[in-house]
Amino acid sequence: MMARGAKGTIWAGTRIIGRVYEIKDKGGSREHRILAQKLTQPNGVAYLGGSLYVMAINRVFRYDDIEDNPNVKPVELTAQFKLPVGHHNWKFIAFGPDSKLYVQVGAPCNICEPTEEFAQIRRYTADGSNMEVMARGIRNSVGFDFHPKTGELWFTDNGRDWMDENGPQDELNRVSKNKIGAFYGFPYCHANGVPDKDFVKKDPCKGVTLPVALMGPHAGALGMRFYTGNMFPKQYQDTIFVARRGSWNRNTLFGFDVANVKATPDGKNAKVTPFMTGFMDPKENKFWGRPVDVLMLPDGSMLVSDEQNGAIYRVSYQK
Repeated sequence: MMARGAKGTIWAGTRIIGRVYEIKDKGGSREHRILAQKLTQPNGVAYLGGSLYVMAINRVFRYDDIEDNPNVKPVELTAQFKLPVGHHNWKFIAFGPDSKLYVQVGAPCNICEPTEEFAQIRRYTADGSNMEVMARGIRNSVGFDFHPKTGELWFTDNGRDWMDENGPQDELNRVSKNKIGAFYGFPYCHANGVPDKDFVKKDPCKGVTLPVALMGPHAGALGMRFYTGNMFPKQYQDTIFVARRGSWNRNTLFGFDVANVKATPDGKNAKVTPFMTGFMDPKENKFWGRPVDVLMLPDGSMLVSDEQNGAIYRVSYQK
């Protein structure tokens, strides 16, 4: 997952190899270094007011004045955030328009009835205090952003495994301002109202906030951002780009691309279309790339990170 500093530095967290990379664009070339390593899945990175926040499964760090002082020693904030540790707890983090840090805590399982500290998105004051639950009943969100007009939180969520080849599908969801703390269905109700076969209850989808859009079966819908730049054609303004890492337990591959989602600010009339493809051959049922995050640059271009190849691509547009 990626974050950008005020002076253009890009940081990339990783889920498997325990590193956080720092990348600087020198015009004709890029330079990178390993900022941190030997951490447990330090996937979450976010930047605010000169400080970089790095969140691993079991530790939280803040690097102050990181762009001006590259050798700064991090401040550890693990005790302040009091994060539970478990499966699906690799982090995506981002600062909202309220300057609070939003953090997801995934379900500790494929499918189970989680205790109350799991399966949610939270927000904190940047120092780890004043925790609030923004959304509940979320299996595994590894991407969210804030609508450029309403400021509302939108997020991806990965559907459960081993229920069906074709679902439940991954989701794109919205947290409306009058429904903070709403329930999104896990583990009883999935996608657009699919009851779970293992955790059965009466009226499983009653009171559940249903998704804005379905993102495909086992698609691995992860990083997402609204497009607010001026480089791409006007039809992309305020639409969403979603990195779909791709299926891992589906016989016929699905995903392995960046999709574009058009929807009204209230989450209606959603339309999902592939945008950046070529990482997978459906005829051969083989893949060679896994997009996991997208990040918009000030010039209106877009970065796409590829976990499979350890690469970051820049997508630009010219008439």
